[in-house]
Amino acid sequence: MLDSNLLQERLESILEALERVPRRFATIRSPQDFVASEEGREHLDSICMVLLSVGEAFRQIDEKTKGEFLSQYPQIPWRAVIGMRHVLAHDYFNVNKEVIFNTCEMQIIPLMNTIRHMLQDLRKEL
Repeated sequence: MLDSNLLQERLESILEALERVPRRFATIRSPQDFVASEEGREHLDSICMVLLSVGEAFRQIDEKTKGEFLSQYPQIPWRAVIGMRHVLAHDYFNVNKEVIFNTCEMQIIPLMNTIRHMLQDLRKEL
């Protein structure tokens, strides 16, 4: 199991990264906006980098906690979060802009709220 302090630091870093996504997504109104302009492509690139990093961080957390920590928060589809990292890292040029749009629109805020809940739970343990 990861040390609680280290886990808390990692989750704080993940949350900080995820908090950039809504700002970068704010001007995107449809999946097509990601490819309609250079600015849209820059937003897509930067959001994908955050999602890749977050997926990798959660993969490491899951591995180091032997699946015990993330399973306490079943409201998040962890396999999908971690799986997106795999797609972004290994098949970036085939990224589905609709999937990224839907992820930003419907899944980032619940994920951030869950991470905040995780941090509250960890602080209670300390």
